[in-house]
Amino acid sequence: MKKAVIVLSGGLDSTTCMGIAKNEGYDLYPITFSYGQRHDREVEQAKKVADYFNVKHHQIVDINFFKQIGGSALTDSNIDVPSDGVEDGIPATYVPARNMIFLSLASAYAEVTGAEAIFIGVSSVDYSGYPDCRPEFIESMNKTINLATKTGVTEQALTIKAPLMHLTKSETVELGTKLEVPYHLTTSCYNGEEEACGTCDSCRLRIKGFKEAGLVDPIPYQTEIDWKA
Repeated sequence: MKKAVIVLSGGLDSTTCMGIAKNEGYDLYPITFSYGQRHDREVEQAKKVADYFNVKHHQIVDINFFKQIGGSALTDSNIDVPSDGVEDGIPATYVPARNMIFLSLASAYAEVTGAEAIFIGVSSVDYSGYPDCRPEFIESMNKTINLATKTGVTEQALTIKAPLMHLTKSETVELGTKLEVPYHLTTSCYNGEEEACGTCDSCRLRIKGFKEAGLVDPIPYQTEIDWKA
């Protein structure tokens, strides 16, 4: 069976990628990063998602580097998580070079496992302004990993797949629902509490996506807000 490495955060988008990859006939090899984020909930939910898909092995990578350098509201306790609506420009929740580092490590894992694809749940539509969620970045990174890996230069090309790149959050939710993706196991909240805050950028985009899709979000929220991001 063909194999794919999935960058799995335990969130809505990466879990949708698990469902897409499975539907496309890939044997799933999820990789999750504990990168010094404010909470462990992402990793715990990623474990539950991996169990749901009955994967052979779930690779969890501990990277404390991002917490050491700070510079993001997701890794630095001195920077507040914004709660007043989705920010213009690059938000405080951007983690410096995160997806570039994640994809580099995922490509190493792909080489060892013999995977031919790497799935990542980035979107250039509902992406909160992150520069490492743009198609230009994915295209560039795809070229780089094939220049830098044994697999890329001697055997088969590695392909970075970003199937949500041109989908809105509502379109992502609709697709995932059709694929029976376990959204009840996912977390999107930047604050990482058992009940999502409902006010951070990620919560707002998720709420907006489910509302526009006409579907019920299966996770609980602390605060009911205007769903418009």
